[in-house]
Amino acid sequence: MYSNELFGIRLKELRKLRGETQQELAELLGIKPNQIGEMENGRKASTFAKLAQMCEHYNVSADYLLGLTDELRPVTGGEKEP
Repeated sequence: MYSNELFGIRLKELRKLRGETQQELAELLGIKPNQIGEMENGRKASTFAKLAQMCEHYNVSADYLLGLTDELRPVTGGEKEP
C-alpha cells in the first residue's frame, strides 16, 4: 500500500547510495531542493513525470519507489518501436 512516508524513505536511501545531495537530485528533476526534502520527509508526493525520471535515474521500478513491492530490481530496457 502506498504511503508518502515509505516513498520518502526509499527516495532518500537511493539518493544517499548514489552519493547525491538533495541539490543535485533537484537539479536533475528541475525542481527546488526543498521539494526533495519535502518528498523525503513524506510531506509531498511526486508528479508522474518526476517519478518516471527518478525511476530511470536510479534504475528502479516505480513499484519499488511507491512501496508496492520490496524487490529492488533494475528496470530492464525494452525494445523500442522503430
